[in-house]
Amino acid sequence: MDLENKVALVIGAGQSPGEGVGNGRATVLRFAEEGANVLAVDRELKRATETAELADSYTGRCIPFEADVTSEDALKAAVERTMSEWGRIDILHYNVGISVAGGDASPTEITTEVFDLISRVNFVGAALCVKHVLPIMRKQTDGVILTIASISTRQRYPWVSYKATKAALVAYTQQLAIENAEFGVRANTILPGLMDTPMAVDTRARAFNRPRADIVAERDQMVPLRGKMGTGWDVAEAAVFLASDKAQFITGVELPVDGGALINIPR
Repeated sequence: MDLENKVALVIGAGQSPGEGVGNGRATVLRFAEEGANVLAVDRELKRATETAELADSYTGRCIPFEADVTSEDALKAAVERTMSEWGRIDILHYNVGISVAGGDASPTEITTEVFDLISRVNFVGAALCVKHVLPIMRKQTDGVILTIASISTRQRYPWVSYKATKAALVAYTQQLAIENAEFGVRANTILPGLMDTPMAVDTRARAFNRPRADIVAERDQMVPLRGKMGTGWDVAEAAVFLASDKAQFITGVELPVDGGALINIPR
């Protein structure tokens, strides 16, 4: 019960169609299992509701909420709903990101429309959500902000928008950490590696018209640890730790959850 009686606002609580569990859904379920009350936000209410229903058996209460991260009004409404339900926000977890699904492309093929969309979803949405949550946490003199970036911020990556926006998210989270330390607000970033999630695998299978099993096999062989991708549960466990009081002296860090990918330097 590491999050007992805490209130969490999770942005990106549903998941795209496919096999397994996504990072956002897994995090909501683990937060609820650890005793947190959660507002589960997704752009599709149906997906958020599915997550909330799965969380029903746990201690924490979970409420689904529909909001598109490209709309500041929608994000503000999510913050207001959280406050109306519980009167505080202890954890903001921003777990939204698109690349292939948003039409990401190489430096010579990227378009203004795609770059704008991916920037709005991956980075600007986080900043606008924090805009409305941070005053609450400062007043509480307590709070945790978690963002989900990617090891692609440090690795070779073929497309422009995802890498650039996730790198911006890391820098922004570190800025939040140092500028709000005096208020007792912590901010940390999780860097997932290759994950076997619907967003990472099934989206690619659809986009490139390839069998899911082939994509899984290719990605597995690139992972140093056991030659197997991680899952949404691995990201969720990292989130639980960073959101809990066990990490009370940790702020401004980038935590890789990547099976050793970032230390796999060629001889």
